[in-house]
Amino acid sequence: MRNTRALVALAVVLGIALIVVAIVYWAEPAKSLPSFFFPGHDAHSTTHHVKHGIAALLVGLASFAFAWFQSGSKQSSISSAT
Repeated sequence: MRNTRALVALAVVLGIALIVVAIVYWAEPAKSLPSFFFPGHDAHSTTHHVKHGIAALLVGLASFAFAWFQSGSKQSSISSAT
C-alpha cells in the first residue's frame, strides 16, 4: 500500500510538471526557451513549439489519469456461479 501512495504522488507531481512545461512551450518562442528543454531550444528561431506543448499536455493528463486509477478503491468482486 505504501508503494502505491508514493507512485500516485510521483504521478501527480510529474503531471503538474508536464503541464507547466506545456504552458512554457506555448508561451515562449524557441529562442527564449531554457536551454535544458532539449527538443525546442533554438537560439535563432522565433516560432512557438505548439506540437511539443500538446505532447507534454497529453502526457501530463495521462499521468493524472494513472494516478486517479491507482488511487481508487481496491474492491475484489467475487461472484459465485451457482
